[in-house]
Amino acid sequence: GTFNWFQLVGLDIDPTTQKLLFLGFFFAFAIKAPLWPFHTWLPDAASAAKPGTAVLLIGVLDKVGTFGMIRYCLPIFPAASDFYAPVIIGMALVGIFYGAFVALGQNDMKRLFAYSSMSHFGFIVLGIFVFTTIGISGSVVYMVAHGLSTAALFLTAGFLMQRRRGSSLISDYSGVNKPAPVLAGFFLFAALSSLALPGLVSFIGEFMVLLGTFQRYVWVGGIATLGIVITAAYVLRVYQKSMTGSVGEGLAGIKDLGKREITVLVPIAALTIFLGLYPAPVLNVVNPAVDTVMSIIGQTDPTPTVGISSTTTEGTQP
Repeated sequence: GTFNWFQLVGLDIDPTTQKLLFLGFFFAFAIKAPLWPFHTWLPDAASAAKPGTAVLLIGVLDKVGTFGMIRYCLPIFPAASDFYAPVIIGMALVGIFYGAFVALGQNDMKRLFAYSSMSHFGFIVLGIFVFTTIGISGSVVYMVAHGLSTAALFLTAGFLMQRRRGSSLISDYSGVNKPAPVLAGFFLFAALSSLALPGLVSFIGEFMVLLGTFQRYVWVGGIATLGIVITAAYVLRVYQKSMTGSVGEGLAGIKDLGKREITVLVPIAALTIFLGLYPAPVLNVVNPAVDTVMSIIGQTDPTPTVGISSTTTEGTQP
């Protein structure tokens, strides 16, 4: 036996065994990600965790699940990956909409961010299993972007909750932008990053995933695109309810962000903008690895088809 990745990739595993082993790996990674319907642990974990712990749990550690799909499921079990891809794409689509709709009805910020992450991971898994170069590359960029936006959301919300006896209920806040404009500004930036505003790195990842999806399945790309509309609804809703309007009871005297808090958030915001305008540092690392994975699994990007008139052009007679 061996755990050497290169030897595992080179194994000649019959299709039936591949399918069984693939399920074992995929279920483990889907729970970790989390992908619908294996997501049930995430909202409770996020709501119970401190903001800093939630950043580590949702912004960093859950990427092990989607990275594992790319690193192990695809190259070690290529035939099984291709066999189960339609089902997994369906699960990803359900996750995109289920997470977004449930987030839309949440009154707890941390649970809202958790369901939002579940929706985002639907996009990431979708990009992986459409088997296009730009789709898989976009999924990796999306992982980076999600880590940054999630960190910004949970940290900003955590700073806000510290000023309100730890309450994470959206209904406990209103008009925060008046006594704490800097905090409200960072909260809006984090929300727009989660929304994948053009110019931010999350837009690069989401656009690449959708472009890769359209290359392989136009109708799937069209359905997934509708999920962006719902994302805008719940992201802007939480900002509108908590940050705008009249100042809520007990909020008039809250302090704005201090220097140390701003120092924590500025690097995240700067990196989000920098990679959104210049994603080459990430793509230069990701693209060669994705090309290798595509070669191992025997997949090629779809060839664009161009309609050509059947009419033969003939020279005119003088």
